[in-house]
Amino acid sequence: MRHGDKVNNLGRKTAHRHALLMNLTKSLIEHKRIITTLAKAKALRVYAEPLITRSKVDSTNNRRVVFAYLQDKESIKELFGVIGDKVANRPGGYTRIIKLAPRRGDAAEMAMIELVDFNDIYTKGGKEEEAKKTRRSRRSAAKTTEAAAPVAAVEEVVAPVAEVVAEAPAAEVVVEHAPVAEAAPEAPAAEEITNDTEETTA
Repeated sequence: MRHGDKVNNLGRKTAHRHALLMNLTKSLIEHKRIITTLAKAKALRVYAEPLITRSKVDSTNNRRVVFAYLQDKESIKELFGVIGDKVANRPGGYTRIIKLAPRRGDAAEMAMIELVDFNDIYTKGGKEEEAKKTRRSRRSAAKTTEAAAPVAAVEEVVAPVAEVVAEAPAAEVVVEHAPVAEAAPEAPAAEEITNDTEETTA
């Protein structure tokens, strides 16, 4: 019987399980997001979050305690530097698990585990910026974009028309006087040409 056994052994002995979780935690610290099986992701969350909590206070003791779990100086530097500054104001819940499609080979449940503060899509800052920009629903935003397109087209048409209207009085003056002035000289010129042709033929 397994009464009171709350540890998911992941089918491994203790040393193998600790090595697995240590490597997964180092990968999570380095890449900020990893894809693994759902069971490993849940076990990793329990293993990694207390270490991230210690990174909020950069002391020698905390660094030594975390180093005992990770055994990697570069991970310690990243954890107490970049990650510690990001999660300083967050009171827990540093990771997020998102379920993915089953693995093709054995249909194992897959999941992506990521550090919450390093995802720009779901952070509060990103939502606030979007809210400040639009503050409307998707339907009304679609309607405004559809309405804006004809307005832009009308403005493109109106601008050349305005230029033509501005130039119209001068063009009308030219058109009114041009036929009267050109009609007199052109008619005799045509008659002269016909007379010249008649003389040459005679």
